[in-house]
Amino acid sequence: MTPDDLTALWITLKLAALSALSALVLGALIGWWLARTHSRFRGIFEAVLSLPMVVPPSVLGFYLLVLLGPKSPVAFLFEKTGLGPFSFTFTGLIIGCTVSSLPFVIRPIQVAFSAINDRVLEAAATLGASPINRFFTIALPQARAGLITAAILGFAHAAGAFGVVLMIGGNIPGQTRVLSVAIYNHVEMMEYSQAHMLSGILVVIALVLMSLVHLLNPNKRRRQE
Repeated sequence: MTPDDLTALWITLKLAALSALSALVLGALIGWWLARTHSRFRGIFEAVLSLPMVVPPSVLGFYLLVLLGPKSPVAFLFEKTGLGPFSFTFTGLIIGCTVSSLPFVIRPIQVAFSAINDRVLEAAATLGASPINRFFTIALPQARAGLITAAILGFAHAAGAFGVVLMIGGNIPGQTRVLSVAIYNHVEMMEYSQAHMLSGILVVIALVLMSLVHLLNPNKRRRQE
């Protein structure tokens, strides 16, 4: 592996970890609301959240680039507060991967929250526990397996992202070039041995992470017992 490839590997792992963490925080809040709400707009909200699963990553990346670009009102607002710009930066990559990973993170969390017995939450409420207290002391611990699964899926999805990161982050060595983009570069230059090596790393990472997800599957554990 070249020094540039090692740097791309480090950026990929760092991006995947930070994106999974941010998606997990957002996913926990959104998943809890989806699991408990009776709003008639829930279906529309779920459809919007599911868009990154069906919309081409390049399309998602393009609209995020437009939204976070230097001429957008959002970017202007963030720049005034000292937080921007986001396009073609590592921070922009985190935002893009977080958005694209959300559907994969929210679903297992929502399922885990939906499985919590309402009587447990009601009993805690009668004992004086506030909604926030019930969320942190009852809901989150009981949804632990779903949260871990969501974190793994978010990490795996961000680690293999290509279209989103290329559109919003570009291909800047040492800053926004991740493994998937480095593989693309090697293939373009017909350096297939380097492409094989980097692709193998991503395959191994995906295989290990998916194995962990299946080990956490409670249905599988019950069948084995």
